[in-house]
Amino acid sequence: MTISFSRRAFTLTASAAALAACSPQTPAAEEPAFVNLYTARHYDADRMLYAAFKEATGVEVRALTGNAEQLLERMRTEGDATEADLFVSADAGNLWRVKEAGLLQNVTSPTLEQNVPARLRDPEGAFWGFSKRARIIVYRKDAVRPEEVAAFDQLATPRFRGQIVARSSSNTYQLSTLASRIERLGSENAQAWAAGVRANFARDPQGSDTDQIRAVAAGEAQASFCNHYYYLRLTRSEDPADRQVVERVGFVFPDQAGAGTHINISGGGVARYAKRPGRAKQFLEWLVSDEAQNMLAPVNVEFPVRPEIAPAPDLAAMGAFKEEDIPLDALGRHQAEAARIYEAVGWR
Repeated sequence: MTISFSRRAFTLTASAAALAACSPQTPAAEEPAFVNLYTARHYDADRMLYAAFKEATGVEVRALTGNAEQLLERMRTEGDATEADLFVSADAGNLWRVKEAGLLQNVTSPTLEQNVPARLRDPEGAFWGFSKRARIIVYRKDAVRPEEVAAFDQLATPRFRGQIVARSSSNTYQLSTLASRIERLGSENAQAWAAGVRANFARDPQGSDTDQIRAVAAGEAQASFCNHYYYLRLTRSEDPADRQVVERVGFVFPDQAGAGTHINISGGGVARYAKRPGRAKQFLEWLVSDEAQNMLAPVNVEFPVRPEIAPAPDLAAMGAFKEEDIPLDALGRHQAEAARIYEAVGWR
């Protein structure tokens, strides 16, 4: 298991016992000027956020990074001895799992209530979204017309036999994509769709979202689906090979005539046994501030959760689109069923 500390490892000093005695209601101003973050995000943008937060507030973010499963198990094992004040993940399903494990506490504030739309947060306040990502379809422009990939349903039709590439079903984005379908259309429909897409595979699932885009551009397949920012990162690249990939592929926001494009979030929640809960909530509030929202969008090409915050120019250039509107806790509630369906159809 690989878990790394950013900037510096957490340290336990002689004052740790005194800090552990802090009440969950301790105001942030009376807490030490740092917050311990367990995060499943691993972006350069996050380090910029930590630095900006410290500059704005004087509070240092000490980040422990790992995948969501590793961090969940670590928090479970540590129990009330944990040093985690805040848990962050790039998927609502992962946030829901940590909540269901009893490892988050419900928090709210006027700032969070005002800045995070109700559908982008846990209804009980266990976690709050601070950025959005859309699941788009990419296609090879010399082989596919945009209207042929206007909906996820089309990827499961015989038109694309042997022409679809996708990543592993164990990937959290894949699980959430299918979980959203289960929420809207039921398990039977979701299994039929997954079986149809599986029948259209050009190869066994492998690689990242970026690898799927490159495979489509290289002619290994005609279509795939990915989070929007993987496509945009290629458009920003100065590598000639990446530029060639972008020239060969197009994208659509799918299901505009139906339920809308599948949306997921990055979000965070205050750890159940946080020793600095005030600082944790302070950081959550700052993540939905004007400064942080305007920083996340251009640096990590994520959509801000606040509709009044303008997206980065290249995000805006992708165009407005209709978003799927389902309770995001559904991505967690249906995660196990999604995994079962993928296994049943042999997705791998």
